[in-house]
Amino acid sequence: MKTQMSKITLASSESGEDVELFVLEQTRLFGNDYLLVCDTPDGDGDAYILKDLSRDGEAEAVYEFVEDDKELAVVSDVFSQMLDDIALV
Repeated sequence: MKTQMSKITLASSESGEDVELFVLEQTRLFGNDYLLVCDTPDGDGDAYILKDLSRDGEAEAVYEFVEDDKELAVVSDVFSQMLDDIALV
């Protein structure tokens, strides 16, 4: 039985078009929430890690792509351990 992935929609400030991403996994590290997302619903597309910048009580979540190399390496390692059948590069 296949479970349905959660989907989030990001508003793109550059192109003006919304971007749909599918949540593969989530975790909390160092007081921050992170999402492992993919651009395809089957999980075979490009994967990204998003950091939740939302403050308590905000109506909508605010995410940014993790770009810091050290932070990305640590969070990628955690997601790799959580999903040992997926190779994150």
